[in-house]
Parts: sequence; structure tokens; C-alpha cells
Amino acid sequence: MKGIMIQGASSDAGKSFLATGLCRFLADRGVRVCPFKSQNMSNNSFVTHDGREISRAQAVQAAAARLLPETFMNPILLKPRRDNCSQIILDGLSIETPADRGYYRSFAMNQGIEAIRRALRHIEVSFDVVVIEGAGSPAEVNLNATEIVNMRVARLADVPVILVADVDRGGSLASVVGTLELLGDDRERVKGLVFNKFRGDLELFDDAVRWVQDRTGVPVLGVMPWLKGVTIAGEDSLSLHWGRGGSSMGLSVGVVRFPGLANYTDLEPFGFEPDVELVGLDEEFPLRRLSLLDAVILPDSRAPVEDARWLRSTGLAGALKDFAASGGRIFGMGGGYRMLGLRLKAQQKGAMPQVVEGLGLLPLITDFSGAPVAARTRTGTLHPSHGSLVPVAGCEMSQGWTRPEGEGAAPLLLLDGAEEGCALSGIQVAGSSLSGLFESDAFRAHWLKGLRDARGLEPVLTDTLGMKERAYDALADAVRGHLDTERLLSLMGL
Repeated sequence: MKGIMIQGASSDAGKSFLATGLCRFLADRGVRVCPFKSQNMSNNSFVTHDGREISRAQAVQAAAARLLPETFMNPILLKPRRDNCSQIILDGLSIETPADRGYYRSFAMNQGIEAIRRALRHIEVSFDVVVIEGAGSPAEVNLNATEIVNMRVARLADVPVILVADVDRGGSLASVVGTLELLGDDRERVKGLVFNKFRGDLELFDDAVRWVQDRTGVPVLGVMPWLKGVTIAGEDSLSLHWGRGGSSMGLSVGVVRFPGLANYTDLEPFGFEPDVELVGLDEEFPLRRLSLLDAVILPDSRAPVEDARWLRSTGLAGALKDFAASGGRIFGMGGGYRMLGLRLKAQQKGAMPQVVEGLGLLPLITDFSGAPVAARTRTGTLHPSHGSLVPVAGCEMSQGWTRPEGEGAAPLLLLDGAEEGCALSGIQVAGSSLSGLFESDAFRAHWLKGLRDARGLEPVLTDTLGMKERAYDALADAVRGHLDTERLLSLMGL
């Protein structure tokens, strides 16, 4: 099939950035391009139009290609649940089989590889070209027998490989040469090198380019500069920018960094707000500084019962109660929303039920027993009881049930005629089971308005969709300006 695969000489080399830029570059030329990653491991998923889950990275690449995200773009998604075990999302749906120590031999080389073949066949007949993203490094020789994300996929699709190296972290020449040395026969499939994240005068790297081409015999297709201010969704919470709190120029919003933090991309829209800094709250955060924050968000968690215990062990539970009692705003999402309640209960097969106290800030009880509910997109408004019909949208990816116990709280949202979420004292303490609420510009602006008003700050209206589009365009411009696009197009058979 026509296409190209982007592999990395190390993790975080910039494979996703380059794949996203190539998707927009090709789409701008009128090419029907499809992004693809055979398997991704992330707790940050995207819900497709038909209620299925794929990796957020491939959803971003689909947007860059001006496509709706579809499950064939990422047939296998592994969502880590605990050490050595993950939930398997196959073709967008959760399956009962867990990804444990026997995953690669029992599942990956059977059901997994067949799902990858099906997806590639569909892409071949439906699109002009495919841009495939690898994972980690293709030179992990201990994984070669059962890997389904790098060279085995390149062979299945029969596409050339571009190897990307991160100049910024140092050691890029050694990582490129070492990777090529370890590839064996697959080395012949590597048709080009790209050095990424270069800071400073690009001419200073000319000698390195000549040396590595002479040493390896593989052409360097370009050197991509560090693209300051260009942000796309990352794979983990390290891609968020964290501040210290107490800013005199804008808002400081604390984010509880649970050990089981999930769907952290719910927080990325705050990165587009010019006057908002996020402050990570973990066991090292000085609790005395909590009073300097304007609000606190409890994000989603893949292990809410364990993370509720962690809140108590760190002292954050008591500090958050004091913060709310003094009028501080707190918002919970997904698992974080459940932790704001009175009690949480969970039970795994063959184990005794676990019951843990929540923060007691909302009159809710939660039981996580039962199978996960299929993800679905829901739309609606802020509940009329809050005085403004602000439009909202989000994804419901729940397990078990959450219900009110007692009185005094109001629903937060009205979705398809049904009440959802919970709020006290207006929306001083509030939350929802939905993921992605803050991606709604109107809802985020409404929530931040209360914080800005309290600080005497001017309102801000942020167009995140427009900013994302400009980021995709900037990546495409970098591809056009710094890579040998004629050779790239030739390698793709275009």
C-alpha cells in the first residue's frame, strides 16, 4: 500500500508531531490521507461518533487530516489499570480479556494482529495514502518476536520507514546509529532520517548531518526546529505545563495529580487560556500554598478507590475540605467527581468488596461493580437552576453507578432531557461523570468567569478549535519548510 511509517530512535522523539504535520501537509495537497497506529497505550482516549474509543493521538491526527476519527485508525488501545495489567480496547470496544504478562503471545499475535490486518486492508481501499506512527523504539530486540507496533506493521503494510531522533535531549547521533545497527534485515526498510526539536542556528548541525549520512548510508530528509508555542495533545500528563501557584497576573488552578490520573487531556484546554496556570497537587505539594489557588480540579482516575485512599494518606483530603469550607471552588470529573462524594465501593472478581470514604463534599454514593458502560457522547446545557443555559458536550465512559444520598444538592447539567452531575452553592463545589466538559469553550468560559470576577480580571473568550487548526497548519508549514518533501512524496508513491 502507499504510505510511510514514522518510527523513533527513542521514546518522545516527536513521532506524533511529525505524523500530525504530515497529515495536514498531505491533506492540504488534496491527498486522501489516513493516520494509523496499530496499538497505543494510554489512559487518554477519544470517543468516536459511534461511541467507540481510540487513542487521543490518532484523533488529533485525524483532525489534522480533516477526517472524523474512526476505530480503524487505532484498532488496539491498552488502558493501564494496575501494574502488569491493562484493559484492552479492541476495535473501539472493551473486551473482558485483560492485558497481562501473557498478552503478547496469547492475544497480540492472534486477535491483535488480525485486527491490524483488517484495519490496514480497509485503509488501503479507502484512502490514497497512510501515515503510520510507531511506538517507542524499533530496536528493542527483546520484544521483536511479539511486537505489533513497529517493523512488523511496516512489513504488513509494506511501507518505507522514516526514523526520527530528538536533538534536544542529546545523544541523537548515537541513538540513530545504534538503532540502525540493531535492526538487522529491517534496516533496509529505513529510507530516511529526521532530526527533531533543534534549537538555535540550523547550520550548526550541518556537520552532523553529513557525518551521519556517511556513517549510515541513510539520507537525512531534514532537521525540524523546536516549534515554540505549537501544542497538540500529548500522550501523558508530562505534556501539560505546570506552575507554582499564587500568580498575581492571572488565575492559579490546582489539579490533583492522582497516581491513577486518567483522561488528563480534559485539562489541556486550559493551556490555551492566556491568564490561567495549572498547579500540580501531589504528595510533594506544600499544603499551606493551597490557599493561594483560585480553584481545584479533581480529574478522572483509572483507580478511584485507591486514589481516594491516596488523598487521605497525603493530607490532601483534609486540606481540600478546608479549602472548600473557606469558599474555594472545587470541580470533579469522572473518578474525581466520585471522590467528592460520601462513599465509593468497588469489587473485583474473587475479592472482597472495597469501601472507602470520599471527601464528603457532595451527597453522593458510588458503586463501581459491574462491567464498564459503552462510551457515548452526550450534549446539553448547564442545568437551568444555575441561571444560564450554557451549552455543554462530553463523553460518558462509566462503570457502575453514582446516585445522590440526602438533600441539598442540585444537578449540574441537563443532557438530552436527563439530569446529570451534582453541584452545591451554585457551582462552588460541583462535578460530572463526563469527560471533556472543559473542551466546551462556552462551559469553560462560564466556569472561569466566576474565578475571574472574584479576582477583578477581564473576561476572556478563547477559540480552542481555531487555535488547534493554527497549530496543525504550523506543523504543516514546518514540514514544507524544513523537510525534503519531494523525496517524502516519492517514498509514499505519490
